[in-house]
Amino acid sequence: MEREKALELLYDHVKDEKMRIHCLSSEAVMKALARRLGEDEEKWGLAGLLHDIDVEVTNADPEKHGLKAPEILNDYGLDPEIIDAITMHNEKASKKERTTVFQHALAAGETITGLVYATALVYPDKKIASVKPKSVVKRMKEKAFAASVNRDHIRECEKIGIPLPEFAELSVNAMKEISDEIGL
Repeated sequence: MEREKALELLYDHVKDEKMRIHCLSSEAVMKALARRLGEDEEKWGLAGLLHDIDVEVTNADPEKHGLKAPEILNDYGLDPEIIDAITMHNEKASKKERTTVFQHALAAGETITGLVYATALVYPDKKIASVKPKSVVKRMKEKAFAASVNRDHIRECEKIGIPLPEFAELSVNAMKEISDEIGL
C-alpha cells in the first residue's frame, strides 16, 4: 500500500486530530526504528501510521482495540506482518504476548510518542525542538506525568536491543523531523 492510500484510509477511520497526530508521530518513530535495525522503513512506517485504525470504531476499548483492525485492513493487500504487529500492539485485546521484534518495536514506538508529546507541552514554547532526550528519560520515572503512558511498553525497546536513552533520542529526533506536520 502506498503511503497516500494509507493516509486516506487513516483519515477515513480516525477523525480525532490528536489521534491522527499520534499516528503520524508513530509512523516517524517506526521509520527511524526500521533504519536503526536494518528493517523495511515503508513497512514499519505503515504499521505506525495505521496501528490505531480501529480506535474510534472500538471506542478505544482495551478489550477490543486492535482486533477490528484486520477487518478494516485485510482488503488492502498489506503485508500480514503489518496487520499482525497492529493487532499485537494491544496485548490485552489479543490475549497473546508480543514475541517478534516488529511487535515489540510497534508497542514501544507508538507508546513513546505520547511521552515525547507530553514533554514538549511542558516547555514554554510547546515545541518538540526544545525537548531533550534526557528529559524524556527523566519523565519515564515520574509516574504522575503523562500517567496514561505505559512505561513498560516503552521499555520494550530493550527487547529489541535499543537502550532507553538511545530510544528516547531516536524518537525525539524522528518527531522533530515532522514537527510542522504534527504542530509541535
